[in-house]
Amino acid sequence: TTVAWSFLTVGIALGSWWAYYELGWGGWWFWDPVENASLLPWLAGTALIHSLAVTEKRNLFRAWTVLLAIIAFSLSLLGTFLVRSGVLTSVHAFANDPERGAFILGFLIVVAGGALTLFAVRSSTLTNNKGFKPVSREAFLLGNNLILLTATFVVLVGTIAPLFFEALDLKISIRSPYFNGFFVPLTMALIVLMVPGVFSNWKRQDGRVLVKRMAMLAPAAVIAGWFGSRLPEPSPWQGVLAIMLALYLVFAHVDDVVRRARAYGQGFFTGLRKLGRAYWGMVSAHCGLAVMVAGITLVSFHEVERDIRMGPGDRASIGEYDFVFDSLDNYQGPNFDSTRGHFQVSYQGEPVVILHPEKRTYHASGQIMTEAAIDAGFWRDLYVAMGEPLDDGNAWAVRIYFKPGIRWIWLGSLIMAFGGVLALSDKRYRRLRFANGEKEATNES
Repeated sequence: TTVAWSFLTVGIALGSWWAYYELGWGGWWFWDPVENASLLPWLAGTALIHSLAVTEKRNLFRAWTVLLAIIAFSLSLLGTFLVRSGVLTSVHAFANDPERGAFILGFLIVVAGGALTLFAVRSSTLTNNKGFKPVSREAFLLGNNLILLTATFVVLVGTIAPLFFEALDLKISIRSPYFNGFFVPLTMALIVLMVPGVFSNWKRQDGRVLVKRMAMLAPAAVIAGWFGSRLPEPSPWQGVLAIMLALYLVFAHVDDVVRRARAYGQGFFTGLRKLGRAYWGMVSAHCGLAVMVAGITLVSFHEVERDIRMGPGDRASIGEYDFVFDSLDNYQGPNFDSTRGHFQVSYQGEPVVILHPEKRTYHASGQIMTEAAIDAGFWRDLYVAMGEPLDDGNAWAVRIYFKPGIRWIWLGSLIMAFGGVLALSDKRYRRLRFANGEKEATNES
């Protein structure tokens, strides 16, 4: 599960990066149905990983874990059907083959239907009489799983509903307002439950100790959130709250690492070396989520976009950045002809970079593509894309962006995937497999 989840995390990040670089509209996520097809098994797989942790530690949630495994794999097959069958029109879709789509749909019905039927018949064998208190790590992990499944259901409905209504000759479109309206509060609630989940003990946790420990971190998060609100364009309360929660999650893991390292009583650095790789993988994955949430918040609330008419010699400004359309020329590539612009960018009068956006026409297909010019940085991206020519080519529709923190989205995704790889390298899983192998060999003999 962790291997599949790590690959899928990297794959989604690469797809987002591709859309940002190649499509020329400056976006990293559009809630496109094919994008959603990859997100659905990722959400279910994330819930499955956390459910497996409870099953491993406490032998609980066994039926829940099996059901999540069935859901995650079924959603993977559903994503394959959406992408490969041609039922969706998308720049991400790979094929338009009804016969292939019918086969995949049939396979999905057999696999998902058979698995769910078997689960209904045999789920009673997975019951366990062990319990846990309402304030415990199990309870918080169960709450997070419910939030992740709710998010999965929201995305599934938003993706499938247009297809259902289209079959009834009704055209509807479900776009960002629907998804964001649900996803933003669900993500915030998820982070709120993650912090006490990290701090809590298995089976039972003293509520007063938990509240005291969480309260110690609150002032640091509030101060950091205040600094976030002092950006050039102050965020609305949703943006400030999201930054605070992301920082709160990071501070909580730093506090937990320090406490666990000191608990060994052999010195802080010695204690750090004794922390298992699976634990470091969890810390990395959770901190990666915080980095990604911070990046999404920054680019969502502080991005500046200008769609303007520009010709050689024209100037446009975004904040303290000036963009001068210096010149235009023609360029011949190995398999395309290009009209290329040259934009000089300066910050407070000091030269920063020269950007070269292009409008390419490919020889083989005659397809016209936008090649955006991007000056990438850790804190911000400057993005210029050329649209359509105006006034017989003397001027162009130009799109200019200032995107703060957008690199953090992909950085956070890679940190999460690295956390999965780190957890996979934990020696205790190899010892467990070795011990199980010895046990099976003894039983056979």
